[in-house]
Amino acid sequence: MLIDTLLARVNALNLHGIAAHWDEVVDKESITAIVTWEEQERAERSLNRRLTAAKLGRFKPLSEFDWDWPKECDREGIEHLLQLDFMTDAINIILCGPNGVGKSMIACNVAYTAVMQGYTVMFVTAAQLVGDLTSQDSDRSLRQRLKHYIQPNLLVIDEVGYLPFSARGADMLFQLISQRYEKKSTFITTNKAFSDWGEVFPSAACVVSMIDRLIHHSEIHNIEADSYRLKEALEKAKVKKVKTVKKQK
Repeated sequence: MLIDTLLARVNALNLHGIAAHWDEVVDKESITAIVTWEEQERAERSLNRRLTAAKLGRFKPLSEFDWDWPKECDREGIEHLLQLDFMTDAINIILCGPNGVGKSMIACNVAYTAVMQGYTVMFVTAAQLVGDLTSQDSDRSLRQRLKHYIQPNLLVIDEVGYLPFSARGADMLFQLISQRYEKKSTFITTNKAFSDWGEVFPSAACVVSMIDRLIHHSEIHNIEADSYRLKEALEKAKVKKVKTVKKQK
C-alpha cells in the first residue's frame, strides 16, 4: 500500500522517467526522499509564484488591528473571512468604511491567507484596474487583460470610490464583474455607499446592474470609525514631542 501511494505521488508529479523504471528504483532507500524533495520544491516555487502574482506589498497582520478603535465593526464576521468559506460558493465580499480605517489591511490579510491555502489571488486598486483596461487599444488586447483579471480565484479591488471613472471605465469594470459573477469571489473595499456609486461612475448606465451582480451573492461588512492612520500619526507626533522635551531638559 505504501509503495502504491508513493507511485501515485510520482505520477502526480509527472515524473515519467521514474514511473517508467519504477521496478528498478522502488527498492532504493533514497526514492522516498527524492519524491519528497520534489514535492517540497514545487510547493515552494508555486507559493512564491502566487505571492508574486498577488501583488500584496507590505501590510500589517490582522493581529495588530485595534478592534477597540471602530465605533462599529463586526469583528467576528471579519475574522471569519480568514476561514475562506466564502470562496467555496463564489461569494463576494464588500468592505465599506471611510478612509483610513483598515479596509485595505483586512483585504490584504484575507488575500494572503488565500495564497497560503493554495489559491491564486490578485490585489489591485480600482484606479489601476480601470486604467489598465481602458488603455487597451484593441479588442484582442482588451480580452487578454480581462482574462488576466478573471483568472484568479480571488480578485481584490481596493479603493472603489476614491476617484470618479468614465462611462467606459464603468463598462470595463462591469464586464469583469459579470464574467466573474457566480464563478469566483471578488473582494471590494469602498468608501462609498452603493447609493453614491453614481458619483463614482457618472453617466454610466451599467451601475445598477454592476451593483446587482456584486451584492447578489455577497457578504457586506461596514466599519464606522475615524481615521486610524490619523490616530497613529497623532500618537507618533505626541511621542516625538515628549522625547524632544526630555532632551531639552
